[in-house]
Amino acid sequence: MDYAAFIRAATGGRPPSLALIHGADAQLLDDAVAAATGGLFPDASEIALGRDVLEGAEVSGDAVVRAASTLPFMTAMRLVVVRRAQALAARAADAIAAYARDPNPSTALLLLADEPLGASRDRRSDHWLLQAIPAPAVVTLPTREGRSLEGWLRERAAAEGLTVGGDAARLLVQWVGDDSAALLGEARKAALAGGPRNTTIGVKEVTAVVGEHRLSGVFDLTRAVQRREVGPALRTLDRLLAAEEPVRLLALLVADVRATMTVADLAARGQAVDQIARVVRKPPQVVDAIARGPASASRATLARRLTRCWEAERRVKSSGDARAELAALVVDLCR
Repeated sequence: MDYAAFIRAATGGRPPSLALIHGADAQLLDDAVAAATGGLFPDASEIALGRDVLEGAEVSGDAVVRAASTLPFMTAMRLVVVRRAQALAARAADAIAAYARDPNPSTALLLLADEPLGASRDRRSDHWLLQAIPAPAVVTLPTREGRSLEGWLRERAAAEGLTVGGDAARLLVQWVGDDSAALLGEARKAALAGGPRNTTIGVKEVTAVVGEHRLSGVFDLTRAVQRREVGPALRTLDRLLAAEEPVRLLALLVADVRATMTVADLAARGQAVDQIARVVRKPPQVVDAIARGPASASRATLARRLTRCWEAERRVKSSGDARAELAALVVDLCR
């Protein structure tokens, strides 16, 4: 089942009896819970009677199965949500797999994992949940970037009665990044910038809330890194960390390294600067500077820079000191 099909079924009061939804998009996970809750309990007073929300790190597999096997009381259906399901202990596999073979038809059990569960550079093999849950019940969150992310933001905001202009959506994605929860939050704040009853979000409202200084600061950081200016890069990083989340700045650095690799690849194929600019969504003069500077490095060097970004990302997400890891990454990227 894909995510859109799940949302349609859940909103219509017909969520599947079992679904494992996984991916690193907190907003989409929250929307899945909201869709199932609203579809099953149109009367909000029924939510307390019919919905259980569990935390994967705090419950056993047997506890999840017991909750899902409980019959409804004063509601037509029950909804059991397990957040951070990837934190369930591996010994829960047998109990979860047994339940998955014959789920309770009067309960919708949603297992939510806020990270991708497939094999990756950070996980050598698939998470055990992907083996315990039948493939038709697994929902992989879609990944969006660029125009698809802008389109999602406009559609999602419209569901709340907000109209986001195309240029405004583009600015929000450029300035806020690809965190859908943050994007939607900034869109809501931008609407309020136009007045308490305003529902139209344009460039003016976005600029008033997000602020051009944030974009300028990010450009200062990436420009200093590209020029290998360690001192200015570290000073800019320190200034940005006073107002920005470390993970967002890390994502911006990773995106810049990826863009540099794309510029290098396209330039090697003989594409013109204007053509490359449309692909990487940067001004032609910026693309030209990248092509003459960091993108002129060898493919092996560029690959090492991206690998170094992945290492920093893994350490930050493993509860490392985010500020120290970012500073070390900036120093390495400037070398």
